[in-house]
Formats: sequence, structure tokens, C-alpha cells
Amino acid sequence: MPMVDIDWLRDHVEVPKGLTYEQLAKDLVRVGLEEEEIHQSQVTGPIVVGYVVDATPEPQKNGKVINWCHVDVGDEYNSVDDQGNKVPRGIICGAPNMKAGEKVVVTLPGAVLPGDFRIEPRKTYGHISDGMCASERELGLGDSHDGIILLRDYGFTPEEYEALKPGDDAMHLLHLDQPILEINVTPDRGYAFSYRGIAREFHNSTGAEFTDPVGELNAHVPQIEEQAADTTHDIDVIIDDENPIHGVVGCDRFYTRAVHGYDATSKTPNWMRRRLTRAGMRSLTLPVDVTNYVMLDLGQPMHAYDLDKIEGPIVVRRARAGETLTTLDGKDHDLDPEDLLITDSPNGEQGSRILGIAGVMGGEYGEVTSETTNILLEAAHFDPISVARSSRRHKIPSEAARRFERGVDDQIQPAAAQMACDLLEAYGSATASQSPRDVNNTKRRQPIVFKASEVKRIAGLDLDLNDISAILTDIGCTAAGGGNGEFSVVPPSWRPDLNEPCDLVEEVARIYGYDKIPVHVPHAPVEGHVGLTSDQLHKRQVADELAEYGMVETLSYPFVGPADYKAFMIDPDAVEPVSVEIVNPLADDRPYLRRQILLTLAQTVQRNIRRGLDNVACYELGHVYLASPDAPAIPALPGGVRPTPEQLAALDAGLPDQPLHVAGMMTGLAEDDGWLGDRRAVDWSDAVEAVRRIAARLGADVTFDQPAAQDVPAQWHPGRGAHVVAGGKRVGFVGELHPKVDDALGMPHHTAAFELDLTVLFGTLSNKPVQAKPISTFPPVKQDLAFTVPDTVSAHDLGEAIRDAAGDMLESIELFDVYTGDQVGEGKKSLAYAVTFRAPDRTLTSEDSEEIRQRIVDKASELGAQLRA
Repeated sequence: MPMVDIDWLRDHVEVPKGLTYEQLAKDLVRVGLEEEEIHQSQVTGPIVVGYVVDATPEPQKNGKVINWCHVDVGDEYNSVDDQGNKVPRGIICGAPNMKAGEKVVVTLPGAVLPGDFRIEPRKTYGHISDGMCASERELGLGDSHDGIILLRDYGFTPEEYEALKPGDDAMHLLHLDQPILEINVTPDRGYAFSYRGIAREFHNSTGAEFTDPVGELNAHVPQIEEQAADTTHDIDVIIDDENPIHGVVGCDRFYTRAVHGYDATSKTPNWMRRRLTRAGMRSLTLPVDVTNYVMLDLGQPMHAYDLDKIEGPIVVRRARAGETLTTLDGKDHDLDPEDLLITDSPNGEQGSRILGIAGVMGGEYGEVTSETTNILLEAAHFDPISVARSSRRHKIPSEAARRFERGVDDQIQPAAAQMACDLLEAYGSATASQSPRDVNNTKRRQPIVFKASEVKRIAGLDLDLNDISAILTDIGCTAAGGGNGEFSVVPPSWRPDLNEPCDLVEEVARIYGYDKIPVHVPHAPVEGHVGLTSDQLHKRQVADELAEYGMVETLSYPFVGPADYKAFMIDPDAVEPVSVEIVNPLADDRPYLRRQILLTLAQTVQRNIRRGLDNVACYELGHVYLASPDAPAIPALPGGVRPTPEQLAALDAGLPDQPLHVAGMMTGLAEDDGWLGDRRAVDWSDAVEAVRRIAARLGADVTFDQPAAQDVPAQWHPGRGAHVVAGGKRVGFVGELHPKVDDALGMPHHTAAFELDLTVLFGTLSNKPVQAKPISTFPPVKQDLAFTVPDTVSAHDLGEAIRDAAGDMLESIELFDVYTGDQVGEGKKSLAYAVTFRAPDRTLTSEDSEEIRQRIVDKASELGAQLRA
């Protein structure tokens, strides 16, 4: 994202004296730009200018040659000899460009460089090196580490270089002590990727006087008659786009201008090098630095070619099948027919040689080298979609592409070329051509009919017509009319994002101030029943009950695949035809939407176990997706038109059923009271208890139906699982997972789980208000009843028989013991219940208790149960 340097910003807008980066960030945030970070310097001094008094080469045993140097760093920092005299510091330097008589950058002991690299005196190569002569990379100024910084070659004028004295503060000289602001720019405001755009935004925020540099530059642009037959140009240009994307030609303006007599030994001036470095760009050569500087300053990406290597005409065309290009970064790219190319025409073969991918990156041929004397500057306007697709296709997120894909001003090209020519003339001894070529097919923007009343309707701002007109004019629009509350607005060329009246409303609100928009709580018309629906309330009750039981709610992606089916021993041939398959899945190995929550919940439990959590109890509430092979195809409807009721019904008919489920899974220890307490592993009873608690919280009447072993689903333990039944309907399954499933998932045996179809379960509820019973103040009667029953009789059936017999006197019943063994005989078991009786209106007598007891015994005998003594 763009870096903002106050020193550079001052070139275009009147910046208040003493403006801090913190205040600058606030000013830009006020108009919609986002502060990313204020980057503080990672370098601390002392870092000074040093003069190399002598440099003695010393060959080493490893073949390396180092220089033992004496460097004058000024009286304040020089060493002191035995006689108390100030003498140059001794410094070891292995850089090949070190030599006597140069002025260098010296980091002295106590300095800290990027990466927390601390400078200290140290013994090396038989000497005490009392400091370090620094390179660009060591100071964080660039990537160059080929040698140390020689200030003679660092862009200073002869007068500036001579004025440098040993001991001068190099941190301030190189702006190492200055922070810089990084901002975020929304994709619709590409103009803010330039100092021209940021300065305009600062003006809009603060009212500071803004001077658009384009006006002054255009005053110096050569004016030529493009249509004259005898007009000569630096080079001819042809735009031949035979494959436009969405019917939009990939290039609607291509401006070229030549520069002759360039001195290839010219160096980038220090001020420009410093600004580029602070903007996050490397300084390379003067022509490349100039094009980058113009791009950062005005927002127009440019490219420089060696004019002597280019053969006209230049042809802008789409790539052909089989063409390749080696870009400036040395990478080879197979080109696509959608790629827009810049080509030239060697040997008269029009457009046969590829120079680069338009708006993205140039190729190796035609680049400016150390032998270049004549330069061709390109400033063009390309279609954002063409550039964006090529940039992503070839994975080249260049600075030029970043700007073109957001939209570049289509009227700035001559001014950008003029600025580049001025800089090359000033610092490269070049002479700019007066015969540029401008192929300009840009279209005049259509005015937007804008009703001023829209500002109040959409943004809630009641502004005067003059205020609205002033804001639109200030951002660069041309606003005509307004007498009847309606404007004809032509947006500026640098704002391709302004196309609709709502865009203009947003601009008015942004400049006027989002903080000034009045806050009104909208009236919510409420009719009929309010609050949570019954299903929403029941869903919360389920979540609360499981959380109170000690389980943790999790969320997982609802995607499953063959690996999940295999782990749960599910036949993929049976389940895939009735599963919803995703056309573009996040992961290729999980292309289906789940039909059971347990498959995705198991991934969460598995992940926790692998990270060292042995005792896991998780649950998830979510939807499953049940596709029907007989469902009709979902129709494709046109955009921008409200569907008819029939079309909406067709959409609904094609959608899969999406019932709400809850699933839980428990592993490890169910009880762990410490080394003196009880320890019990999880088993099926813990999952059954969770289901019972859900039923009790909802007021649902559930039973457990244990199927025969051969009828149990494959993923469940054949002897430790049961269907959950409510209202005569199966609503889920509970029990222990099959040991093979545990092994496949890497979970301990006896892992317990359950899954309930809440959509069906909620449908069995009456949803009637609960009627509280008065609390009886009379004492209870407690008895323990143990029955011997055939092992085909379930505890639930016997418990229901006890309830029926006890009637209203029964307060509670709890199964506390199950016994099988020789004492009860083969094919039988003992079930023991703790029962409590209480009357609401009297104290129960012994006769009352005996009568209830006898009724229970009689009722239980119908099931073949006998009361044990």
C-alpha cells in the first residue's frame, strides 16, 4: 500500500509547518483513507559521514582480500592515541569498492541497524575494527550489498558533496531518522496511489491549498496536429486489438515521446533516490528511477525503451497461441490469447517481436542498459480488466498493474511524459523530442443526471444546493445546472469509479464528513408475535443444556469427502448420489456437503486429541444437506430483475432439504476427581445422559429403541447403541462408535456420541406453556424396589409400569442398579429403583404406601417382573 512522505507531499499541497505523521493519518482517515501503520525508523545512531584517509589491502589465507582502513569521522567521534591526540578510527572493510579519498557512511559503536544488529568494536583479521562502513542493505535503504555506500556516487551535486564533512549526521542526511505513513486505499480509488491523489485528499480534508502539477506540465507539452499527413513522429503506433474482453479494447490511448543524447553515466539525484527508497522502491538507473518517480508522483505508470533497439511501428495487440515472453525479472511466461502485448516490427514484420505485457511488466528485449543513449518513453492507458487478468494469470503483482487495474487517469499521459523528459534533461543531459506520438481513442465521459435531493434521501444530509455544488467541484467534477435541484455532473478523468448518482452522494457525504451524518434509530414496525420463534428458543435451550453438561460448542466447515466416508464405514456409492456436490470446493478431497454432523465434528475432536487434549466433549448445532435425486434442476435467472413467485418456487423446489441437527462426541475420562478420587472413562451412558438432558429441557418424551446387532448402522457399536424415538418417530441415534471407526480416526475406544434431528424433534413438541405444580409441604415416603425381570424387558418399560401404577403420588423414580448373574438366573436381570411418594394434601400413612407398593407389584407382574425380597 502507498507510503506517504510529508516532505514529498509538500510539493503539491500546502502542508502546515510542524505537521506530524499522526495528524496526517487522522486528516486522511477523515476522507476515507485508512491508516495502516506509521513506520518508525529501525536505525539508531551514531551514524556519520566518514572520510577514508587510507585503505591498505591485506590478502587473507582464505583468498579473500580485506582493507585495513583509517577513517576520519570528525573530532567528536575520532579515536584518541596514546598522546591524547584525535586520530582516525581503524575499521576493517571487505567491500571491493573501498578506497582512500572517498566519503562513506560509518556506523559507530552503539548504533543499531535493522534486524537489531548492534555495532560494537570487535577483533577481526588481526585488527580491532572500531565501527563499520555500511552498504545500502545494512542500513535498510535497498537491496544492494555489492559494496559500501560511496557518497560521491549517491546522487549529490558536486557542491553538496564538497560540503559534506567528516562527522556530519548521516542519519538525517539519508532521512534514516524520519518515520513514514502507510495507508490503505480501497479498490475504487486508484488515484490515491499517487502523491497527486493523496495531496488532493489532504486538501479535501483540511482545505489546504492544492496545486495540480498536471496543469503546469501540460503547458510545456509539444502541441502537434495528429491528423496532418506530413506530421512526423518519433515512432509510429498501431492499436490492433482483435480479441477485446467484454467488447472493451485493451488500450484506448498510447503516448510515446523520445529523448535523445542521454548520458548513460548519469546518476539518480540523491533527493529522488531517497524518495523512491522511502516509497519502498529500489533505485536502479536514472531512466528507470524517473519512470517510477513519475508513477508515484502522478499515478501514471510508464516504461522506458532503448529507442535504438526498437523498430517501428509499435503494435499493441493480443497474444497468439504458443507465444512466450521472458520478462524483466528473468521468468518465462506462456502467453494467453487474452494477454495484451506491446510489440515492435523488426524486418518489416508488423508486431512480430514482443516487448512486454501491457500494463504489467516489460520484457528483456528493448530495456534500457548502460549503453543506451536514446530513450523512448511510453505512457499509455490500458483496460483495467485486461491488466488485472494478465497480472493474476502470470503472478506478476507489479506496481504498474496495481494502478492500471484500479483505473488510471486517461488524460494524464502527455503530462507524465513531459515530467519524465524534464527530469532526464535535468539529470541525464538529454534532449526531449518535440514530435511525440499520441494515439488517443478515449471517449468523452457522459454526464450524470444528479438530483440534489438524493443526498438527503440516501445519506440523511440536508445540504444547500451551493454546498453540494461546491463539494462536487472541489473533487474535480464539472457541475452544471442546479436551478431546479438537478445537476448535470461530468466526473473528472481520474475518477473512473464515479458513474452513478449514488456514487456522487457517497462523495458528498465523504467530503462533508461521515461524522456529521445524523444518527436516527429507524422505526421498526412490529405486528403480531415478537421475540424468538419457538424453534429459535428450543435451539438455544439445547445449546445451553449441553454447555451446562460440560460440553464445548464448536463450529466446523460442512464439507466431507471419501476419507470421511471411509473412516465412518459409509458406502460412498450409496451416499454420494444423495449428497450435494460443490462445483468449486475449498478442498478437492472434500467436495460434498455433509449429511451428518458427526463426520465434521469428528475432525474437530481428532484435531484436539492430536494436540494433546485427551478428555474432549464437544457438540455442534448446524444444518445437514439432504439432496434428492428426483429434485428438479435449479433454474438460472437473469440478474437485476426481481424473480416472480413462480421462479422463487422453482428455486425452492430445487434446493436440498436442510434440517437442523445437533451432534455430540465425548472421549477420555468422564470423571476425574484427582488421585484420591474416582476416575471413570467415557462410555455410552454419557451420551445417553446428554440426550436425556436435552429431552428434559425441551419437555420432549423420548425413548431409546435398541435394534438388533445386524440392524445397527455400520459406524456404531453393534451392542451399545440405540435409536432415539420421540412422538413415534426416530429422531436420532446414540451410543458408542464402532471400534474400527475409533481406530480410523485415532480416537480411544468407547468414544461416545449422539446425533439428533432437531427439526423432527421440535415438531413433536406441544409448545404449550409449562404449568407449575404447587410444592407439597407434606413429608415424602422413600422406598427401594428391586425386580427380577426377563432380560428382554427394558428398564424403560419397567419404569413406565411403575409410573402408571403409582399415579399422582409418584414424585420421582431413579434406576440405581442393574445386576445379572447366577443369583437371578440365566436369561434374567435385576433392576433396582429408588422411588419417592408424596401426597399434595396429606401425610401418607403406612397403609397408603403399602397400597401403592402393591399396585406397582401387580403392574410389574404383567411384564414378568417379580419383586425381590
